[in-house]
Amino acid sequence: MSDPTRPAGPKIIAIANQKGGVGKTTTTINLGAALCEMGHRVLVVDLDPQGNASTGLGVDDRPYTTYDLLLDDVDLSQVILPTGTENLSLIPATVDLSSADIELFSNEKRSFLLHDSLRQKGIDAFRFDVILIDCPPSLNLLTVNAMVAAHSVLVPLQSEFFALEGLSQLMLTIREVRQSANPDLRIEGVVMTMYDARNNLSQQVEADARANLGDLVFRTVIPRNVRVSEAPSYALPVLAYDGASKGAAAYRALAQELLAKNEKRAA
Repeated sequence: MSDPTRPAGPKIIAIANQKGGVGKTTTTINLGAALCEMGHRVLVVDLDPQGNASTGLGVDDRPYTTYDLLLDDVDLSQVILPTGTENLSLIPATVDLSSADIELFSNEKRSFLLHDSLRQKGIDAFRFDVILIDCPPSLNLLTVNAMVAAHSVLVPLQSEFFALEGLSQLMLTIREVRQSANPDLRIEGVVMTMYDARNNLSQQVEADARANLGDLVFRTVIPRNVRVSEAPSYALPVLAYDGASKGAAAYRALAQELLAKNEKRAA
């Protein structure tokens, strides 16, 4: 993914929304799998103490985690693990990460730890094209670390009432990070998730989002799909669990649209 506005190396995207249950982890896993299917090398960074991205990718043995990377200076090469999906790697998380906010607070470089970790010299050997950071459902120091480390923020937005309410706070946080630590941070886009075309509310939320945010909203919408919901219980991306499902098709379309946006921006 070439982009003249960023330094050489993988494109880093934070997937963030302080509201829980909006499809952050699902989007991280399946967008990553779709990009891999298209020939890209992807690293998922699980920055959520719940560790759902790690579980959803079938990684149960986690000798080193994002906690070790951020707080114990463990080398990047030791924390990156393979997954069952070709070209998709993972830095896993465990519940240990839940105490990170308190421990980070006294560190002078507290907002830059992930930024520096993902730019260790050793990362070049992995030849990643894209790094996706699965953020926790809050605007805490971990999420700030993700935004400082990232080139852009992708926002999953659930097609339900109150969906747009929390978005203004997230935008404010992004603006603050731009002003204080990462002036080049931009919004990659907003993707509508759990969309039910038969539901008037879903259509209204989508219309409101497009009216307020314009081209920031991806054309691709992720439908409410039982196969997407089932896939994590089999520790698989939906593309591997049921590649012919509507959910898998939607994530492939989202990956294509994301790449096209970046190509257009680079032109």
